[in-house]
Amino acid sequence: MALTRALAERSGELGLVLSLAHLHHGLRGEEADRDCDFAMGLAAKLCLSFLAFRVDVAAEATSGGESIEEAARRLRYGWFRQLMAAGLVDAVATAHTLDDQAETVLGKFLRGAWTEGFSGIHPEVQYREGRVLRPLLGTTRAQVEAYLQGLGQGWCEDSSNRDLAITRNRIRLELLPELERWNPRLKEHLAQMAELARDEEDWWDAEMARLAAQMLLTGKPVRGGGRAGSDSGAVAIDVLRLAAQEVAVQRRLLRYAVGGMGVSLGFEATESLRRLALEGRAGQKLALPGPLTAERTPRELRISLGAAQLAAAEAIAEVPLPVPGEAEGFGWRFRAEGPQAEAALVRNWRAGDRVTLRYSSGPRKIKEVLERLKVTGTARAVWPVVAWRGQVLWMQGADLAPVDGISLKAEKIEE
Repeated sequence: MALTRALAERSGELGLVLSLAHLHHGLRGEEADRDCDFAMGLAAKLCLSFLAFRVDVAAEATSGGESIEEAARRLRYGWFRQLMAAGLVDAVATAHTLDDQAETVLGKFLRGAWTEGFSGIHPEVQYREGRVLRPLLGTTRAQVEAYLQGLGQGWCEDSSNRDLAITRNRIRLELLPELERWNPRLKEHLAQMAELARDEEDWWDAEMARLAAQMLLTGKPVRGGGRAGSDSGAVAIDVLRLAAQEVAVQRRLLRYAVGGMGVSLGFEATESLRRLALEGRAGQKLALPGPLTAERTPRELRISLGAAQLAAAEAIAEVPLPVPGEAEGFGWRFRAEGPQAEAALVRNWRAGDRVTLRYSSGPRKIKEVLERLKVTGTARAVWPVVAWRGQVLWMQGADLAPVDGISLKAEKIEE
């Protein structure tokens, strides 16, 4: 309510044409219907166009193995992106406040996030369809309520915000008030921590890209110097060069290397990997999530798919898929339709592959999607995808957002 009133008040000055967008999540029954009617009434009062859509969050959460909060966010931002893609709006503004930022950062801390997790809610997120902006991120909830009261503008309270079964609500209603007895400015300090973390992560991202190009090695060393092959399922690091870096750089570089293979390491796993690199003996191995295997050679730390997974992955060839045209592979029959273009490729998923689920807020690592699908073992290593022009446009078991320029149909071949 406050965001809408504030932007409407300054729309002429800022040159804005406003619409009010309301997503009905299919939760809370009559209360949610009331909220939708209330928002529609405000749009009419302010002469704004009203964009509304309804989804079934509970069903989506069940089918996708997500929490209600995760599914709601994915569907909400997916709809925002649809609005921008359709040209109905150029950007979307959401009303996250400083209080929301503090709750997010504290929640990340409680879950044991790395420092990048402390960046919290970003003031601006750029998608290919357009931008999502958070203009109230420096404003407290108390200021928002005071502003609305000064206008005589009512608002709706979401009853689920009082549900203490939801972690964020326990943080908001129990933990933060208790901590504020120790430091009344705690929310402000948490928000400042998020800003510091964002700026530092921007620097680290660029620095890691620069160092990775110099220090991460593909293929295997050969006698006389140089390297042979370009094994996409493995990466190596010279242990002497790694040891010469500061500890902070060592951790970042190892996590960057493993992250490129679709795996996210916690603190303990990262430290075990670092000890293997700096203190391990030749031939010593370490099992990592993924499943990946790290092996210490006389001069290098080599990280790769486990032997069984790698053997299974290499046993299945890549299959070209003409565009337009048909192909069979991995137990599926594919048909691609569209203007004449370079062929797509039916293949195993690879480290670094990302997919955009239909109605999702952005690309996700295939590794994360496989975890949601509970795919493990050898099947995980040889899970099929169809890639075209650097994008994954089909993945077994997942509903992906369409890719411009090509239409794909997949049919399971009956045995």
